[in-house]
Parts: sequence; structure tokens; C-alpha cells
Amino acid sequence: MAPKVLISDQLSEAAVQIFRDRGVDVTFDPDIGKDKDRLLSVIGEYDGLAIRSATKVTAKILEAATNLKVIGRAGIGVDNVEIPAASKKGVIVMNTPFGNSITTAEHAISLMMAVARQIPEANASTHAGKWEKSRFMGVELTNKTLGVIGAGNIGSIVIDRALGLRMKVIAYDPFLSEDRADLLGARKVELDELLAKSDFITFHVPLTDKTRNILSAENIAKLKKGVRIINCARGGLVDEAALAEALKSGQVAGAGFDVFAVEPATDSPLFNLPNVVCTPHLGAATTEAQENVALQVAEQMSDYLLTGAVSNALNMPSVTAEEAKVMGPWVKLAEHLGRFVGQLTDEPILAVNVLYNGGVAEMNTAALNAAVMAGMMQVTNPDVNMVSAPVMAKERGIDVSTTTQDKSGMFDGYIKLTVVTSLRERNVAGTVFSDGKPRFIQIKGITIDAEIGEHMLYTTNHDEPGIIGALGQTMGENGVNIANFTLGRSERGREAIALLYLDEQPPAAVLDRLRATGLFQAIRPLQFNMG
Repeated sequence: MAPKVLISDQLSEAAVQIFRDRGVDVTFDPDIGKDKDRLLSVIGEYDGLAIRSATKVTAKILEAATNLKVIGRAGIGVDNVEIPAASKKGVIVMNTPFGNSITTAEHAISLMMAVARQIPEANASTHAGKWEKSRFMGVELTNKTLGVIGAGNIGSIVIDRALGLRMKVIAYDPFLSEDRADLLGARKVELDELLAKSDFITFHVPLTDKTRNILSAENIAKLKKGVRIINCARGGLVDEAALAEALKSGQVAGAGFDVFAVEPATDSPLFNLPNVVCTPHLGAATTEAQENVALQVAEQMSDYLLTGAVSNALNMPSVTAEEAKVMGPWVKLAEHLGRFVGQLTDEPILAVNVLYNGGVAEMNTAALNAAVMAGMMQVTNPDVNMVSAPVMAKERGIDVSTTTQDKSGMFDGYIKLTVVTSLRERNVAGTVFSDGKPRFIQIKGITIDAEIGEHMLYTTNHDEPGIIGALGQTMGENGVNIANFTLGRSERGREAIALLYLDEQPPAAVLDRLRATGLFQAIRPLQFNMG
């Protein structure tokens, strides 16, 4: 029997035809996504659900989706899908991460030009018959310095277009290497230098705890006077109220915003300012981009339903269904290893080597490498998946290598991850026990046996008495329960580490108390995705 797919949002007829041509029984009902009750009543009939942003795939919908195997989102964002609930139900969630890249980059360039020449205001004035030619004095882009915050897929396209406009480009991105920056034609700088030297600044990063309000009131004060700010990435990257004051004072000459902290944006401090150009989240709104993502999602879903091939999945590895059964725990371990290193490394990563020892060396190491890179990059970009992570690593000039070897040591197989930065080399190793649970077995060459949990705390110290007491007493006095406590040292009186598995994330005040003891060289709270 042919698999059945429901298209519940607007997709192009060409995408619908792809399903038909591949032998999929497709129902095109673009209005049902807005009718929760009707969707709930029919979803149980379908193997696949193709959506855009209008359809909300809730846990309730998923509970009724008794036959559903895959959800395909034509676009990048999957905020409208409850991915943990989908994973629990065994439903794959796919997106199309690169279909909107050119369109979003071009929109950023368009806003930059519109702000530089005050085009919207001049247009309104001219339509009103005023002919205020002397009022609208603009600036050229040629020879101006563009600061690009985030030099990934979209940011690199913006850099290329800006160079074509004869702009000078500087870029801030923690994952951008000097070699990759040179290849792009940009100069790699730290954030403060970018703020101080840019004539225009454009954002191309996701919204995370690290990037939220990256252009805060404090950083706005560091800006070069007369700068123009462009944001086509995510609302919340900029303190809109502080920017509005800077626009009124003249510290900032203009701004172009396609995204806002609250959307739909019916009110914003930036609205109705004469030097601000606003659009209603149009970054992906071109016929080409919408067509590209629709065709891509139709191909991906058909491939999975007909052959079992998985691509651009957000909640499982891009491997066949047969491989996934064996590799699942090892994929999770690889992700944990990458996430561990990603949370400990602040400087750009130059090189990554993944050593596979024993039985795991016979598995799909490319998929395991992708899981390592995804775990590493999800620390700063939650939207990264196992398909996009290797591409992003390449874009950032990270040299990824793989080593395999026959079984050595006490374990049937293990994975060891080594990363190299300009300042240090860091390594961590792990294995999967017979119960299917991943564990850390070595950190910095120090042997340990650590269960992995959602909330953890990693410390380093000089090997001396009092460490266990300080950790235990501080956690106990502050109501933070320790589920598991692992210690290790290189040798007596030398370097030592501790890894605590906690029931909840310790508050900042607790970490400050630990630091105040003077016993620890480093204290890092860690979080792991256990889904």
C-alpha cells in the first residue's frame, strides 16, 4: 500500500506533483492546518505530514497520529512542532535548513540600502507631492565597513554580496577560523572591535542565551557614532528600547529590522521613527525560496517513506532505519561528547579528531562524526542538526578528521574526541555499556566512570583534601541534590577533576560560592539533551 501524506499548509503544485510522481498517496488540504479539530480527526490516517508555519503540531495532535512516521517542515524554524513529543512517538521531524539562505541574505542587503538612502521615507514624501530633494541626504556603501555578526551559511552570503558592493567586511563569529575568514574575504575581529569600527552592522546568528541582547544598552554605547543596524536574523538579539534611544540621540544613524522581540509585532519602540525601516519578517518571503523549500521537503519525505533514507532530520541521525537501531546509543554518546567540549571551549575550534576504537569503528562513522559536530555546535546554535553540522564546520574552516583502530583496552569499543584551538588541546572519551547508556570514561587523559545526566557540573582543581567536602556541603546547603559524583586525578598531588550529575542546574550564587573557596581552577555547569 502506498504511504499517505497530508499537506496541511500552502505548498506549490510542483511539490504536490513530486509526491504523486514518487508513488505517494497525497492529500492537499492547505486550510486544515488552521483547524485543529479537523486536523485532529484525520491525522491518524496519514504516514506523513507536510507543513509550513501555520500548522501547530502539538502533543495532542501527535497522540492522535497513530500511523505518523515523519513530519516535514518546508522551511527552517520548527517552533510549531513539539519535537520532544514527536521523538517520544518515534516520529521523525525534518526541515529544509538551506532553502532560505540566499533570500534572507538579499533581504539584509536590501534593508541596508534602504536605510542608507532613506528610501521608504523619500518614497512617502514623493507620493505626497512634496519633492523634498534636499531632505534625504544618504550615504554610499562603497568603502564603508560592514560588521557581520555570524559568518555561517547566510552570513557568508552577505559577506560575498557586500564585497561585490566594494565594502570592507569585518566579522565576529566564535566558530570562524582565520583561514575561513580569509577565504570569505573578511577580517576576523572580536565583538568590541566590530562595534567600534563598523559603519553598518548586520546580524546572522540564532537566538540563544549567549546571543540574546548581544546588542545591549552597554554595547550600543560602544558603537561608532552614525552606525546603521540591520537585523534579519532573530528578534531578541537587540535591545529595541535602548536602540530606539540611540536612534533618537543620533548615536545610531538608522536601522533596518525584519524581526522583532515579540511577533507578530504590533508595537515596538522602533516603530514610527523616521530613520528606521521595518518589514514583517519577510526574510524568506520570495517565490524562489518558498518553491525551493517546498520541493526539498517533498523529496525528503518521499525518500524516507519509500526507501527509509533520512536527511535533514532534527531528532535522529541521517542514517538508514537498520543502522539507527544499532547506532542509536552511540549516536547519543557522540552528541554528548561534542556537547561537552562545546560547553567548555570559548575560543574558535580549529581542528577536531574523532577516534573510534573497537566495534564502533565498524559503524557509520560519518553519521557519528555528524552527531559529534551537531552536539558541539548546538551549544551556540540550537537549530543545527546532523546534516547541517558538517556543512557549518566546513564553512568555519574546522578540520575534521577520523581515526579508527582495533580494540584496545578494557572496553569493547569507545569514542575519543580531541579538539584543537589556538590556545589548547582538549579531549574526552566515552563508551556505551551493555545497558545502552552512554558514559564518560576519560577527560583530559584522566580515567573516570561518569554517568551522563541532563544537569552536570564539571570542576578542575589541584589534588588536595577538602574538594569533596566543599562540593557536597555547598550543594547540600543550597538544596541542590547530587545524583552521582565522579572524581579522577592524573596522579597524587597533581591535576584532578570532578563531574557531578545533579537533579537541577545550580543557581549562579552557588557557583559563586564555590569559586570563592579558591579551591577550584575551573567550574563549569553543563547541560545535556537526554531526549
